[in-house]
Amino acid sequence: MRSLLHHTLPALALAVALIPAGAHAEDFPVKNKTITIVVPYAAGGPTDRVARDLAEALRKPLGDVSVVVDNTAGAGSTIGTARVARATPDGYTLLLNHISMATMPTMYRKLPFSVSSDFEFLGMVNDVPMTLIGRPTLPPNNYKELSTWIAQNKGNITLGHAGLGSASHLCGLLYQSAIKVEMTSVPYKGTAPAMTDLIGGQIDLLCDQTTNTTGQIEAKKVKAYAVTTLQRLRTPALKDLPTLDESGLKNFQVTIWHGLYAPKGTPAAVQKKLNDALKQALKDPEFVKKQEGLGAVVVTDGRIDPAGHKKFVLAEIDKWGAIIKAAGSYAD
Repeated sequence: MRSLLHHTLPALALAVALIPAGAHAEDFPVKNKTITIVVPYAAGGPTDRVARDLAEALRKPLGDVSVVVDNTAGAGSTIGTARVARATPDGYTLLLNHISMATMPTMYRKLPFSVSSDFEFLGMVNDVPMTLIGRPTLPPNNYKELSTWIAQNKGNITLGHAGLGSASHLCGLLYQSAIKVEMTSVPYKGTAPAMTDLIGGQIDLLCDQTTNTTGQIEAKKVKAYAVTTLQRLRTPALKDLPTLDESGLKNFQVTIWHGLYAPKGTPAAVQKKLNDALKQALKDPEFVKKQEGLGAVVVTDGRIDPAGHKKFVLAEIDKWGAIIKAAGSYAD
């Protein structure tokens, strides 16, 4: 018996070692296992909201498994993003992130991961316009008046953002560059605290995604001045806002996008199941309605496929790299 085991056990060990990593991918997802979508920003922010709507829309196409959102905020989204890069590549830990995936490679001198090589690209989710808004007590009532007010208050204007490399930070950089006025930058640990201080009058301006600003604009808790698209938006609460382009800042355009990612090495069969589920989720009438209500546009083009998603992000890395270098915004 000992002789038999002596010869059999090594053979069994070798056979197990030779089983492909994705051999059991056909079982994905297991009913009693939770899929976690990591959002690398604070709860209550725009990306968090998109993630929670997406998690709900993904449950049915994934076989009614539990899909939850976990906020791992900090360091301009690098902490949460690094967490997913290090996660077990089995499809149960995913990342939802926005344009930060394109700006981090230039924004940070050292990153604990590579955007291009440490992730599997599962598909884009949406495109989100941005809005330039102000505190409720700000004197200007429209963009023309705001331009005059900014010219008269140079050196005394505060512009909040959700942290280095965040969507609001990038929009703020471009806006200051476009109008050639430098404002006092006030960073926060997420959009929610920045919005709280804007409503409370602690900061003057904020340029943020419609997913986070539409409700505040509707409730008249902030003053809305312009949108960052080349055409006006059709969302009821925002349809009367002028574009910055028509207001004199020609070709000013900032649109924030969100994409879904898995750790590098996630089995191809699991990636396909996740991409198939994502495509179904993006057609969910309730999800589409929620996104449209926030001014976001659900992706329907080639970026919904992994190859198209990755090609787009790599091009965005080049695009934003030049902008960030020109602005001189870096972090260690």
